[in-house]
Amino acid sequence: MEACRVDVSGAKEKWRARLKVIFRVDASLQMGTGHVMRCLTLAQVLKDNGASVEFICRKHEGNLIDKIHSSGFNVNELEVLWVMETDAKLAHSHWLGTTQQQDADDCADILKVEKIDWLIVDHYALDEEWQCRLEPYYEKLMVIDDLADRKHQCDILLDQNFGRNPEDYKSLASESTKLLMGAQYALLRPEFERWRQYSLFRRKEVNFKSLLINMGGIDSSNVTEKIIEKLQVANLPKDVIITIVMGKTAPHLQGVENCASKLPYRSEVKVDVDNMAEIMANTDIAIGASGSTTWERCCLGVPTIQLITAYNQEFTAQQLDKINVIKLVDINDMVENLENFQYWMKDVGEGAKEITNGTGVKAVLECLL
Repeated sequence: MEACRVDVSGAKEKWRARLKVIFRVDASLQMGTGHVMRCLTLAQVLKDNGASVEFICRKHEGNLIDKIHSSGFNVNELEVLWVMETDAKLAHSHWLGTTQQQDADDCADILKVEKIDWLIVDHYALDEEWQCRLEPYYEKLMVIDDLADRKHQCDILLDQNFGRNPEDYKSLASESTKLLMGAQYALLRPEFERWRQYSLFRRKEVNFKSLLINMGGIDSSNVTEKIIEKLQVANLPKDVIITIVMGKTAPHLQGVENCASKLPYRSEVKVDVDNMAEIMANTDIAIGASGSTTWERCCLGVPTIQLITAYNQEFTAQQLDKINVIKLVDINDMVENLENFQYWMKDVGEGAKEITNGTGVKAVLECLL
């Protein structure tokens, strides 16, 4: 990954060299992989700029701890301590695998060794209760959120969803919290900025010779296989090439591979790719979930048929559909839209490219430094 460096000097340069950052984030079959992947993007850029970076992750089924290790970061692993009780004020408390109090205590045991400069948390099951318990162990706190459904006590709050504005967090964050709102702050890997111009240039002509299917790294609902089954009877261009991208921890990977082998079109299933920007830049149309990969596709101007696979995706997907940035459809309408690509493809791609240019991670980094 190309280093993303911010120009700093003097005392700030010396302070940056000592910067110690810890991320608290999880992946699981329920949560998917998006939270960890966007944190990895920010972590890599911080590391490239001299920071010491570690992670704290709970060992849920479908976790990405090995992925984080292979990316060059130490992971402090927490056991899953399943409890029957849930926190009534948090819609996603069951994602945590324990109580907020226990999670804070577990994290405190790690953080108390050395007070850190930034604690960065990306977790729907944690709120101000957890944040306040850990306050003695960090200098500053950054929260990454998408939902605007719970209170936070933090220094920076990032919500990278299109359509978000400070009013959404007016009663959920303190007046001193710096709010980073909107897709201009989307945490995309530097490779997407690099591939942007190439991708936009090749879309000047409307062609449909390649189709990308990516319903997230986990796709626990097996939407990918349902899509492939629909494509079995679709009337697509005979020379179209279909690429399906999944994570190696996806529980239905084998079934998807078997189903794809029966397609009447040339197809390939790719697992745990490290060149997603290149793949997206070279695809003509994508079918994708309404998660964090939305911003990757927008950056590259990829015309996208988008499906909502979780209720927390509804806000953003509906906002983008209203302004013709995506084709938001039910899976039963997917084939009809593919067969009539010439009527929407150009306009949707043009709208998508205006949402984000891929430099959000640099803007966030400057705030942290």
